[in-house]
Amino acid sequence: MASSFLLVLFISLHSADGFMHVMMDSCDFNSSELKDIEFIRSYYYNRDEILRFSSSLGKFVGYTELGVMNAERFNKDPSKLAAMKAQKESYCEHNIGLWYSGILPKSAEPYVRLRSVTPSGGSHPSMLVCSVYDFFPKLIRVRWLRDGQEVTSDVTSTDELADGDWYYQVHSHLEYTPRSGEKISCVVEHASLKEPLVTDWDPSMPESDRNKFAIGASGLILGLVLSLAGFIYYKRKSRGRILVPTN
Repeated sequence: MASSFLLVLFISLHSADGFMHVMMDSCDFNSSELKDIEFIRSYYYNRDEILRFSSSLGKFVGYTELGVMNAERFNKDPSKLAAMKAQKESYCEHNIGLWYSGILPKSAEPYVRLRSVTPSGGSHPSMLVCSVYDFFPKLIRVRWLRDGQEVTSDVTSTDELADGDWYYQVHSHLEYTPRSGEKISCVVEHASLKEPLVTDWDPSMPESDRNKFAIGASGLILGLVLSLAGFIYYKRKSRGRILVPTN
């Protein structure tokens, strides 16, 4: 499953004579299990992070002279460290549980369109685009398989793009040199899916040819329908005629 990130904010602001101090709490996770959660508290002074506590490290780390001084002071206080470590369970696990129970049931499954395009430059003659549409929540993972092996090179992807209607889309590009008999697949992992959504590429006919074939077939069927309708109309009209002999 694609990794998830939840930012639960608790912001404390203090300002005097134009200077501002900000404290922000956040939770980083890829499941609702406690072992997969990291609690982070960051302290900012005039937009610069000066000090941070991370539950993964179990201590404070300073990034400026003032931050280093406070980190050393906080790390010598067992009660302060114990209180911060407890936030992972009392603050993060609680809110992540609400997120999983409240948001994931409202998720929307993506649908995939896999197509071939002409690459603009590059070292390969072919490119596939895997477009994933109408999914929610935002976080998603798109990857490529070639004959069952994951492809990690010559792959580029866009960020998740908001549609403006709570849904998202993303596009992943694979540049490659075709090989006879190979199998290329686009694999999508998302919170709404019980298992990865796999879409195989069919290289038997280029997409432009498939489109031309579809249009031609539709035109042929429409022509046959119109011809049959004309023939039926002609036969009905012929039955109602009275033939007058001529001298």
